[in-house]
Amino acid sequence: MRIDLHAHSNISDGTESPAEVMAAAAAAGLNIIALTDHDSTDGWAEASRAAIDNGVALVPGMEISCRTEKGISVHLLSYLHDPAHPGLLEEITKARDARLTRAERMVTLLAEDYPLTWDDVIHHVAPGATLGRPHIADALVAAGVVADRSEAFTSILTSHSRYFVQHYAPEPALAVELVRDAGGVPVFAHPVASARGRVVGESTYHDMIDAGLAGLEVNHRDNPEEGREFLRKLAAQHGLVVTGSSDYHGLGKPNRLGENLTAPDVLDRIEELGTGTAVVR
Repeated sequence: MRIDLHAHSNISDGTESPAEVMAAAAAAGLNIIALTDHDSTDGWAEASRAAIDNGVALVPGMEISCRTEKGISVHLLSYLHDPAHPGLLEEITKARDARLTRAERMVTLLAEDYPLTWDDVIHHVAPGATLGRPHIADALVAAGVVADRSEAFTSILTSHSRYFVQHYAPEPALAVELVRDAGGVPVFAHPVASARGRVVGESTYHDMIDAGLAGLEVNHRDNPEEGREFLRKLAAQHGLVVTGSSDYHGLGKPNRLGENLTAPDVLDRIEELGTGTAVVR
């Protein structure tokens, strides 16, 4: 049983439609795939139909952008939550609106030095998608400013750049509580991915665990091995599930479907805990 619990479509910052992600999952030999677009569940319906057509099972999910009071970015995966839960939906809508305002400000700043307009960015955003920095990166690639998304993020769009603008995001413990309230299963995504920026200290883990955190995404290409050992010990101490995932973005990142996998018994546990919706089989 090959299970990958972290993938993105063009509803957020992937390059393929939800249906194309399901087809790609089948072609990669996966049995089960989770669609976890940033702050959006808009791809669930299309993915559900395509999953059945392609003979794969779909775990409906979402990746929630959070931020600690110290300004450290945290990503929280939510599986099997109710997409219409008022509390979670209100917080996600607030974050999505803030992303849009942030992107507009960043483009204004970038346009002072580069051949970039808001229309250039919108061209790379699928209808209804959550707009973010990857779409700005795609516009910079199209304009010939950088070679690819990776170059854009390590130079022009880094959080240390003068073009970077913060946006609203819920604190991690609050997001965990909201996911639980919505019947979902919250899992901390790539927690020790230090190459992406600052990572949280142990107090944040304990705050999230106290709020109802269910698991840690341990086997992810951006987690260094020494960090994975810390995560495994923490999971064992607190009874958290351990997942492995690709964080697939189509052509948007080098991550390949199935490069890290989740054990079947872990998915069984996630299904036991999730009451907001169900795996599509």
